[in-house]
Amino acid sequence: MSEEEKKSPEEQSAEAQEETPKPRRRRKAAPESAEAPSAEAQEEPVAEEPADAEPEEPEAEEPEAEEAEEAEEAEETEEDEEPEAEGKPRRGRRRSSETSAPAPEPVHRTSPAPRAEDGTVVVRAQAKYVRCAPRKARLVVDHIRGKTVDDARAILQHTPRAAARDVLKLLESAVANAENNHELDADDLVVRKVYVDEGPTLKRYRPRALGRATRIRKRTSHMTIQLSPKE
Repeated sequence: MSEEEKKSPEEQSAEAQEETPKPRRRRKAAPESAEAPSAEAQEEPVAEEPADAEPEEPEAEEPEAEEAEEAEEAEETEEDEEPEAEGKPRRGRRRSSETSAPAPEPVHRTSPAPRAEDGTVVVRAQAKYVRCAPRKARLVVDHIRGKTVDDARAILQHTPRAAARDVLKLLESAVANAENNHELDADDLVVRKVYVDEGPTLKRYRPRALGRATRIRKRTSHMTIQLSPKE
C-alpha cells in the first residue's frame, strides 16, 4: 500500500485545509488622532534647560488696552454730561439720574386781555353741547345778567333748576380765565353778557299704541358768558 492510502481520511482532510491558501485580512486604518508623529516632530530635539538656570519672569502686560478702555469711559461720561440738543433727542444711550439736569420750571405767561369796541376788557368762556334745552337754560341765565361775580354765584347756588349747575361751572371757568390768564381781580368783575344758543338735537323714538312710534327731541345748548371789570 502506498503512503497516501495508509493515511486516514482525517489526515487527508487536514492536509487539504493546509494546502488551501487562507484569505488575507485587510488591516483597518488607524484614526488620525492615533497616527504616529510626523518625521519633523520626531527629528526636532527638545532643548533641556539647565538646572542652574533661573525661571523667567512673566512679561508685564502692556497697559495700552487698559488706557484705551479708560479713555472710552471718560468720553462716555463727558457725552452724558453734555446737554442734549433741542429737537434732537439722543438715541441708544440713557443718562443716569445723577448726571441728568433738573427739569426747568414752567414759565407762566399772561396774554393781554381782549377788549370790546368801547375799550373795556372782556374775558370770555364758553360751554358747548350741554345736555340742557336752551329755553330752560335761558330762564336761569336771565337772573345773573349784569350782576357781580359774588351775586351771580349766590343766585346760581340757590336756584332750584338743573341748568343752574352748568351755568355755575361756566361762571367759575370765566373767573379762572380772568385771574390766571389776564391777572384780573375776581371781586371787581361783572357779568357783562351771557346768552345761550341752540346746539344739535338728538333724535330718539318712543313706542306708542297700534305699532306707532313718537319722536323724542333731546336738545343741547351752547352757553357763553363774558366778564368785564367794574367801571
